[in-house]
Amino acid sequence: MNHTTDRITLRQGLRYTLREWKIFWGLSPRFFCASFASAALTALAPYATVWFSARLLGELTGLRQPGRLAFWVGCILGVTALLEAARSAASHWKEAESDDLWNRHYKTYMDKQMSLDYVDEDSQAVYDQYSQILQNANLSGAGDAVCILQVDTLLTALFRVAGGILLCWGLFAAPVPAGELAFLGHPLFVLLFLAGMAGLACLSPVLARLSARYVPRIQEAGKMGNRMFGVQRELTQDSRNAPDLRMYGQYQNVLARYMAHTPYKKEGVFYRLKRGPMGLLNAAIGMVPALLTAPVFLYVCLKAWAGAFGLDAAAQYLGAGTNLFQGMVDLADMLVEMEINGPYMKNIFAYLDIPNQMYQGSLTTEKRRDRQYEVEFRDVSFRYPGSEQYALRHLSMKFRIGRRLAVVGRNGSGKTTFIKLLCRLYDPTEGTILLNGIDIRKYRYDDYRQIFSVVFQDFQLLALPLGQNVAAARRYDPDRAADCLRRAGFGERLASLSQGLDTCLGRELDQTGIQLSGGEAQKAAIARALYKDAPFIILDEPTAALDPVAEAEIYAKFDQIAGDRTAVYISHRLSSCKFCDEILVFDQGALVQQGTHEQLAADTGSLYYALWHAQAQYYAAGAQ
Repeated sequence: MNHTTDRITLRQGLRYTLREWKIFWGLSPRFFCASFASAALTALAPYATVWFSARLLGELTGLRQPGRLAFWVGCILGVTALLEAARSAASHWKEAESDDLWNRHYKTYMDKQMSLDYVDEDSQAVYDQYSQILQNANLSGAGDAVCILQVDTLLTALFRVAGGILLCWGLFAAPVPAGELAFLGHPLFVLLFLAGMAGLACLSPVLARLSARYVPRIQEAGKMGNRMFGVQRELTQDSRNAPDLRMYGQYQNVLARYMAHTPYKKEGVFYRLKRGPMGLLNAAIGMVPALLTAPVFLYVCLKAWAGAFGLDAAAQYLGAGTNLFQGMVDLADMLVEMEINGPYMKNIFAYLDIPNQMYQGSLTTEKRRDRQYEVEFRDVSFRYPGSEQYALRHLSMKFRIGRRLAVVGRNGSGKTTFIKLLCRLYDPTEGTILLNGIDIRKYRYDDYRQIFSVVFQDFQLLALPLGQNVAAARRYDPDRAADCLRRAGFGERLASLSQGLDTCLGRELDQTGIQLSGGEAQKAAIARALYKDAPFIILDEPTAALDPVAEAEIYAKFDQIAGDRTAVYISHRLSSCKFCDEILVFDQGALVQQGTHEQLAADTGSLYYALWHAQAQYYAAGAQ
């Protein structure tokens, strides 16, 4: 469902905006203080100039005393300069606080992603939901950014209206001498005039609402264009893609041709709507201030002509009246903008309000010095959300700490699913997983995760110093980090680095950073797993890109450094199996064999036997 096309009422849009402002206040109250100061000075500074100019004009049309003229000129120049300096300072303060607020608010998305249940984080529907938020922001700036701008818009408009009312009070209160124009001062006429001006002010948001009806068409058409731009940018900016892009001409022959058919081209929907109805409506919106200015000028001039006030007051009312009704237009526009922005905010809050449904226990895991843990899968079955097919079916097995366990099988046999269940990234659909006889769901989730160190197949090293990558923390024990790197086989490379543990990985943040080879990166990832010092250490095919012999060498080395930890090796290749205490063989989501290498290899009719002999030619020398 595309939330951005849902109809939202003004009341709902206002509620979403107020909720977002409440979030902003919690993140940065200083942003509102800076916005208040900036809005006050931006809105009220013109009124100060208008008021002093009216006093100067009054002196010019009155006694014209040189001292008084010089005084008013000095006031105009001095006050204008001071207010402009203060307005500029406040504006810079507001911009700085706005940038800080935006960074803080963006972190709320990252925090949400990290706090989501993994089942939601791994969900395509949730990914699409977040992707839609980013697309809306990139395409039209819709969503949070609008709410940030609306704070300044609201405050500026309110100050503009308040200042205008203060300076224009005499315009409406001044009586008109008897004559043909005496009706201009009648209270009923004043009310009719103000009502008519309010109606003209509302014309702008009415036109804006009509223009907004075309936005869903632009939004829908812009999705693919945004995605194509995103793919193109990522592909061309990633140096790892440069060889293929150049050798095969992928940019010129493929990407550029796709980009030629985006909705942004001259014949596309963007061009047609902007040039057609949306362009006409936006032009009409731009005429509204002029429509408001004409009645103000006419009313002020007629009352001045009728003798209600002098030229100096007329000048004050002309300037103040124009600003007053422009402030009314801004307020009306902002209300409609809240309504138009409402569907985008609805999508944002639908994402931020995704609940955590995974059961959170309260027990702490035992911090056993002897590391004696026992894990049991008791009749566990699992299917991924939205799938009718089981990824694992009726799995029952147990193993104790300190053993070496290999999990093997063809691609898609359920190996990685087994690990995700063990680490409680997912909960079983059926059955129970026990740690020392207790259902793992009864343990505190964050506490349970601490007993596992995992080197995933697609492990991630950050563009940060090597030591921070190993420790997964900004502050760490450098001696311990260096020791883990040496034990993981990274010692020689570490000794060659002039900056040692402070060497940055990659050049995204540091031009002197280094690029690790695939094998070096794997060793750094293994060192990270060792630094955590968890009783369970799992290698989920991190060496899949290596040849079988190199893989066997890494596993043999790792067997030595795992020590008294339980080591679990997941692979579709069997080079890690000979030194393991036990082997689990998965096939089509079921555990079909369990035993030692000698036991399983002796069964000539088994899957393990077939896999072993199919692969033995690649690592026979290392297996003998």
